[in-house]
Amino acid sequence: MSINTVHTALSSVTSCQPDLGTSMDIVTDVAMDLVEDQEVEPGVGLAVLHRVILDCARLDREINMFSDIVEQLTSEVGQQPPEAQFSLSERVKQQFEERKASLSEAELLKHPKVVAFQESVHIPLPQDEAAESLQEEVDEDIAVMQSQVNFTCPLTQVNMENPVRNRVCNHHYDEAAILSMVKARHKQQRKCRCPVVGCVNQDVTQAHLVPDHLLRRRIQKLGSNKV
Repeated sequence: MSINTVHTALSSVTSCQPDLGTSMDIVTDVAMDLVEDQEVEPGVGLAVLHRVILDCARLDREINMFSDIVEQLTSEVGQQPPEAQFSLSERVKQQFEERKASLSEAELLKHPKVVAFQESVHIPLPQDEAAESLQEEVDEDIAVMQSQVNFTCPLTQVNMENPVRNRVCNHHYDEAAILSMVKARHKQQRKCRCPVVGCVNQDVTQAHLVPDHLLRRRIQKLGSNKV
């Protein structure tokens, strides 16, 4: 097998990754719909969707691994005698199996699409609990979230357009308002305190802010219902 043929085959494999990313986005959208639907118990369904997105993340990581291995070995073989190409397939297979076996669940949980899924539904889903236990935890988290989250930004005092959540204290702000405040404080070489009254978080940074897609959808839905 020529090196050109190998690169052509590799290109065909990696070309599916954009579609894989789109599929993971769809899974996240379905999960948010489940959480929003008050007539459906989301626990078991979220567990299934979480497993699906982890499987997609594993496939994406494996494609990256395979691509890296092929690129590395074909580069090495290109500088060796022609007969070195005869063992290329076996070497790729061996290294791929070794690296695939080392891919842990913890690494998959760091995949950006998996992180986005969990941030969107506000639930750090465990992987090995029974469905009943998971459903109870999900229901409790949703109840707390619905009772505590206010649509009004503590800075602008109007409904948020692009809500972000602070990972440290779990308070919400409109993105533009809080970033403006953070930048202003940093220009003054001061720390930015969380604007929510009574919050003890003394150092809000941009790195602590994550988009809250589910809350944004709820605010938009509230606005459309008023029209």
